[in-house]
Amino acid sequence: MGQGSCATAPPAPYRAAGGRSPTDTMGVPAAALCLAWVLALGCAHPLTHSKPEAAGGGHPHGAEPPSNDTDLTQLCADEGSFDAASLSENGTMLFFRGEEVWESSRGGPWPHSRPLATAFPELGGPVEASLRLHRRQHPQEHQSLYLFQGEQVWAYAGGQLRPGFPRRVGDEFPGVPGGVDAAVECHPEECGGETVLFFKGDTVYSFDLELRVTKPRTWPGLGPCDAALRWLERYYCLQGTRFQRFDPLTGEVPPGYPRDLRDYFIPCPGRGHGQGNASWGDTGDRCSKTPFQALLSDDTGRVYAFRGGLSFRLDSHRDGHHAWPLPQTWPGLEGEVDAAFAWDGRTYLIQGSQVSVFLSAQGHRRVLGYPRPLQEELGVPSTDAAFTCPGSAHLYLIAGNHVRLVDLTQTPRRAGEPVPLPHDHVDGAMCTNDGVFLFHGPSYHQYPSVAQLLGARQPAPPQSIATHFFHCPQ
Repeated sequence: MGQGSCATAPPAPYRAAGGRSPTDTMGVPAAALCLAWVLALGCAHPLTHSKPEAAGGGHPHGAEPPSNDTDLTQLCADEGSFDAASLSENGTMLFFRGEEVWESSRGGPWPHSRPLATAFPELGGPVEASLRLHRRQHPQEHQSLYLFQGEQVWAYAGGQLRPGFPRRVGDEFPGVPGGVDAAVECHPEECGGETVLFFKGDTVYSFDLELRVTKPRTWPGLGPCDAALRWLERYYCLQGTRFQRFDPLTGEVPPGYPRDLRDYFIPCPGRGHGQGNASWGDTGDRCSKTPFQALLSDDTGRVYAFRGGLSFRLDSHRDGHHAWPLPQTWPGLEGEVDAAFAWDGRTYLIQGSQVSVFLSAQGHRRVLGYPRPLQEELGVPSTDAAFTCPGSAHLYLIAGNHVRLVDLTQTPRRAGEPVPLPHDHVDGAMCTNDGVFLFHGPSYHQYPSVAQLLGARQPAPPQSIATHFFHCPQ
């Protein structure tokens, strides 16, 4: 199945990952469905996935070169900086160093390396910077992989060098000098327009893709970048084997940086992040049977699962299912999340008898005045699970084997009378366009609607969370 086609319906849990709106309560965009099903099938697209073997050494579509311990040892070695790093057009992560390129694999071993001359035979030498361009209104350029080398830039789409390339960097991006150290695309949601940030020494060149204008900046708090990445709406500057997160508008670096790249983006033995930090044990292993304490589908279409002091992004099918410590995504939040729900552009995270509220579309900025007592906010002292459905102001709070309704538009908010459930206990709950999901242990139970949940006398058949939400082997 090639990109852009979706011949079979995706599993219900991922059909559920669409955005919330009063007028869209039953479906999600076709593109999201297709991408999710591609991941569910474990289609790992190789670096040159549509280039025939004879034309450039690329392996056939769907094939995976074997990964081995040598590849991982080389990637994890403390040998200085990477030359470039970016996400590929298929969502796999690429690291360039000298004459080698390492690529992550969705659904397969991580990582595998290939000679640069095999993967990109047109280059003829090491890559100095790379980026995956973001231009939704320009399909020919959108998701293209750009590789920089001295005064020239190469652009690849579908594994093929695009016509007219290589070009001078200054011709493709007027005002940007050659010999850039790093580059990263900046999406309109974070930069106010489709932008590319180029790094050269201590100078950052912000290139507006629509206006074709370059503005130089100096961000002394960030320093030179060997490579740069955008991952899950966050921006990272790689410096040797360490990295810093930065604000793409100001260059500001939040507290807690720099950090080691091999603890977060590379699954290095004894440490790694992509397959779970060793100190997290089963809590950080997405495929373990350790129960999740809360799940959430917010107003932007993001889907999160909470376990221990970690959160997972379930809808990030292009960029992998990774666990992150809570403060990384939810600034200032410590401990464990017991229940979660979203309403009116805000995310509510419940911890014991307290609730914190974050703005869903503003980098999860905590609303002033929170945390505050749950009793004051929702009219209950505690809860095991919570959910709202798309486009609805009705909040359902589950404690033990009963559920109570709260009208979020009322002030003060008060919980209604308890209604029995066909479950003795649930760990978490979530409602999406595909119905209500109740989570218990390693299983979930799906109901087509709230009415059918409340009318059920027996639990719906259990299904595997790891298999259906994280695409783990059965």
